[in-house]
Amino acid sequence: RELASMIKEAGIDFKSIGDDKFDDPLGLSTGAADIFATTGGVMEAALRTVYEVVTGREVPFNKLRVEPIRGLEKIKTADIKIENPLEDYKFLDGITVKVAVTSGLSGAKKLMKEISEGKSPYHFIEVMGCPGGCISGGGQPRPSDKDTVRKRTEAIWREDEGKEYRKSHDNPAIKKIYEDYLEKPLGHKSHELLHTKYTQRGVFNEYIK
Repeated sequence: RELASMIKEAGIDFKSIGDDKFDDPLGLSTGAADIFATTGGVMEAALRTVYEVVTGREVPFNKLRVEPIRGLEKIKTADIKIENPLEDYKFLDGITVKVAVTSGLSGAKKLMKEISEGKSPYHFIEVMGCPGGCISGGGQPRPSDKDTVRKRTEAIWREDEGKEYRKSHDNPAIKKIYEDYLEKPLGHKSHELLHTKYTQRGVFNEYIK
């Protein structure tokens, strides 16, 4: 009733309004955005973009599926060799990028131990606190078994494959915001606004004694 009163008060007559497109306040989304919901998705989205930016070619996996880092195993790894990069990235030629993905804190603990001991071979590690990723996190109905998590994950990958754009850097809305405002990736303005800095805060209990 309150909404109807506001519409009348504003003098809006829906019968006299012509057809128009819906507002699109958040712009288009890509398959790369969808797969953030599942373990391995953040890593795969990043690899799709980084490999193509560096080499000018799509990531060397069938239909953009970086299979080694998909699935519900506790820790998944992949090696991707950079070959024949673009001129600006010649210094990366021949380098094998090593990545790891984990969900659930036991896997994260193992990977962090390797890092602290100086034994980690990885250049990039994705960690999701919830087993399987956000699709089985606190914002979702509690999964009764692993099969439920698996089905949710499969649904996310299907959603990705059905999208017109499957790589973050292909998103027209992202291109536009860089052209109109952010200027360029890793530029001064985008670095200032989008990059996060971390400061060691100490143990929480230190501040409540």
